[in-house]
Amino acid sequence: MAKKNTSSAQITALEQKMIGPQLSFAAAEAYKMLRTNVMFSFPANEKCHVLGVTSTFKGEGKSLTSINLAYTLSETKNKVLLIEGDMRMPNIANRLNLKATPGLSNLMVELDSLSDAIQKKVFTTKDKLTVSFDIITSGSIPPNPSELMQSDRMKQLISALKEFYDVIILDLPPVTVVTDALIASNYISGMMVVVRNEIASKRGLAETMRQFRQANSKIIGFVFTNADMSKKSYGKYYKKGYYKGYYKDYRAE
Repeated sequence: MAKKNTSSAQITALEQKMIGPQLSFAAAEAYKMLRTNVMFSFPANEKCHVLGVTSTFKGEGKSLTSINLAYTLSETKNKVLLIEGDMRMPNIANRLNLKATPGLSNLMVELDSLSDAIQKKVFTTKDKLTVSFDIITSGSIPPNPSELMQSDRMKQLISALKEFYDVIILDLPPVTVVTDALIASNYISGMMVVVRNEIASKRGLAETMRQFRQANSKIIGFVFTNADMSKKSYGKYYKKGYYKGYYKDYRAE
């Protein structure tokens, strides 16, 4: 096992306002709409939905989307587990002020127990209510993340966790960087692709979709982030109260 995840990056006040109960009304409503679309994308008779969240490139907002989707799903009393599946460049523990280890990689090599690796994140809303969900962080940074993601132990872990949760969200690395998201397609119910304004490219997204098709992955939709609300095409929806400008497109394939 390689060195521990000891990232010391500071989370700014602006970033904190983009998480959970700190979200603006418009953003919170957009995530609620996303929650509805996600839940309608899965069969009603499926006991536990396993959702992968990825992107084409780094910095498109997949981890933030994963966190806020977990929060929004938890608001409706779903029992939710967020797994930080990016074992190369993790940031969820830092964003949520949680212990980085033990986590997923430690479970994969059986260094720690599941009870030690699961952490609970509790938020207090503006109405003084509590919203919480469970998290497994990435753990110690391993030398072989793809091999761990593809291992029988990973598949067995997901299968076992499905007995205890309504929704499991896997925050996965970008598709065009490493193969982890494609590997995870084998044991998830569907994949959501985060596309960020001014970072994503048509060529990059096309390559992402080509790889997913080749892996026979089920894409349930897209989330468009960092939209410019000042632009007329977004602003007209905002003024009507629909807040569709927060993401341009989220449609089932």
